Amino acid sequence: MAFSKVLIANRGEIACRIMRTAHHMGYRTVAVYSQADGEAPHVAMADQAVCIGPAPVAGSYLNVAAIMDAAAQSGADAVHPGYGFLAENADFARSCADAGLTFIGPSPQAIDLMGNKRLAKLRMAEAEVPCVPGYSGADQDDGVLAAAGEKIGFPLMVKAAAGGGGRGMRLVLDPGDLPAALSGARSEAENAFGSGELILEKAVIEPRHVEIQVFADSHGNCVHLGERDCSIQRRHQKVVEEAPSPAVNAKLRAAMGGAAVAVEVLDAFNAQDLSNTAWAFANVRVKDSLLMRAVAGRALEILPDFNAQDLANTVSAFANLDIRDAALMRALAGRALLSSGGLLG
Repeated sequence: MAFSKVLIANRGEIACRIMRTAHHMGYRTVAVYSQADGEAPHVAMADQAVCIGPAPVAGSYLNVAAIMDAAAQSGADAVHPGYGFLAENADFARSCADAGLTFIGPSPQAIDLMGNKRLAKLRMAEAEVPCVPGYSGADQDDGVLAAAGEKIGFPLMVKAAAGGGGRGMRLVLDPGDLPAALSGARSEAENAFGSGELILEKAVIEPRHVEIQVFADSHGNCVHLGERDCSIQRRHQKVVEEAPSPAVNAKLRAAMGGAAVAVEVLDAFNAQDLSNTAWAFANVRVKDSLLMRAVAGRALEILPDFNAQDLANTVSAFANLDIRDAALMRALAGRALLSSGGLLG
């Protein structure tokens, strides 16, 4: 969606950096500010500024209704959340979409997904991203979790599905300690995040904590931005982040980056653009089997939304890609035939 005026739902240096880039690209900007921030630099830098409430952030920078009113009042047609405040709030992203505003950030679905470790791990598994063995099921009965723990093996890590920052985590070395760990982790998670949902993972002793950040647009383009090593922690909270990681070589970096991009590709496509993307892959002879399985799997999910020509193009493009998974190709072609009534001419 095209836009010309961006409201930055943030303050301080975060807002200033976004405004500098927006002005450089030719966009007009709108600042929002609390009653305490009327003379802040980001207010002076913006083309327009709207007061959104009192100094406490709950009444201003976290006030979705006030920010929506500011967008309407200023005529903004896009919103950039910066980071912090409402940047990872799926309801805020939905509010922007409902108001016809372009939200410059992840989709509400992606925010919801990444905010829950259980759902996120299930999605990673669908994209064939290697995961630490564990339990990510919806059944949260203690008996089910105990049985899963025995199957996974000890040492075991109990984790809250919601939130972060090391809250709701317990390392379990002995099976006899699991019931108390489940109770303690669940109680802490409920108090901190409002959800007692848990996942289990095989504990990796003295691990490296390495993250990959991805950057994707709404046209199916996605790149990874390399890794950062967050292994230096205290009480499961990061103390130092180092990039690039001293433990990652070029081969591992490529493998990890490819897996991360495959996840984004899996979620990025809708029925309208998947066919074009498949053709683009065919033209550049993509050989990344993980990426192609992810895209083909997404095609299987949304093929009923394709028209006959889209189906023909997509199946032909995938066929040109030399995909070696015969079962996947049969499923893709069969689903296409069923969806189009057999008319793929």
